[in-house]
Amino acid sequence: MSLFSYENLKKILFKLDPERAHSIAGFGLRCLSHFPKLLLFIKNQNFITHPMLKQEIFGRTFQNPVGLGAGFDKDGQYITAMPTMGFGFTEIGTVTPLPQSGNAKPRLFRLIEDQSIQNAMGFNNRGSHYMLQRLKKLYFFDYPLGINIGKNKATLENEALKDYETLFKAFKAYGDYIVINISSPNTPGLRDLQNEDFIKAIFTMAKEITSQPVLLKIAPDMEAEDAITLCKTAIDAGAVGIIATNTTIDYSLTKHAKDFGGISGALLTEKSYQLFRAIGKELYGQTLLISVGGIDSAEEAYRRIKAGASLVQVYSMLIYKGPKLIKEINEGIIKLLQKDGYKHISEAIGANWK
Repeated sequence: MSLFSYENLKKILFKLDPERAHSIAGFGLRCLSHFPKLLLFIKNQNFITHPMLKQEIFGRTFQNPVGLGAGFDKDGQYITAMPTMGFGFTEIGTVTPLPQSGNAKPRLFRLIEDQSIQNAMGFNNRGSHYMLQRLKKLYFFDYPLGINIGKNKATLENEALKDYETLFKAFKAYGDYIVINISSPNTPGLRDLQNEDFIKAIFTMAKEITSQPVLLKIAPDMEAEDAITLCKTAIDAGAVGIIATNTTIDYSLTKHAKDFGGISGALLTEKSYQLFRAIGKELYGQTLLISVGGIDSAEEAYRRIKAGASLVQVYSMLIYKGPKLIKEINEGIIKLLQKDGYKHISEAIGANWK
């Protein structure tokens, strides 16, 4: 094992408070952004590009299907560093109209025995104006980028549409797609917006403001039938895709859980997959599907792809397995495609339903 391996670095980081460790990791990524030659060198080590993985989505080229899930880069501070970790795309946010500090600390916990994370962050971010300034600096950055948006905690439920209207207007000329986040468990009342009336209203409004592709991210704690109905409503109202799933509030998954916040990582794997599979069975071919939740290997990513995912996202398992995970997943997908006799990832997407 190298002295500078992630396993050695993890031993140090895991002795720190999780939020502190996250800040330190983020500082390292920000520093990296100031050294273009080093960025390129590290990217060449980790970034997998292969004809079998390349896809055209949202009018952009995705060199590989593995992206960073929302929540890691809340303020768009690490965008230029993400390719060095091997990600084929990144999703920033969740960003709210106004800056907010989020929920009281401690609010981030490692469930080490379960290789999982529990967070009650509460959309802590510097707000839409700060994010816009970050995005305006990306003059020559050619890399698929999604923007995850949410309402402020202080915004009443019956005024939530105004927050999303503000965000659609702010980011209509930035990024490659926008994700409506009404599925986080850490903003009071947010998941109550997962209803047909609100979904119809928000996507109707989005179409009037922006030509950007707009997707809906859903929670894993709904019954499959309800989730499918909600997704169909979103698609009929103008959604171009579904991201499944956010974190879970099923605290029965482990005896180590707190009684607040959302759980991600290995504990979420099967719950997320089963709901995604149900959605994929019903909606594959009708809309773009992105799967996220406990993806920790090429085999798990491939399982999501065959269930209908054109793209997958990773976040929590990156903390436990390190940056090498992204390269391993992409290389593993290529091998699995070859094993099954496929010449391109598009042949495997939704294979369970073909």
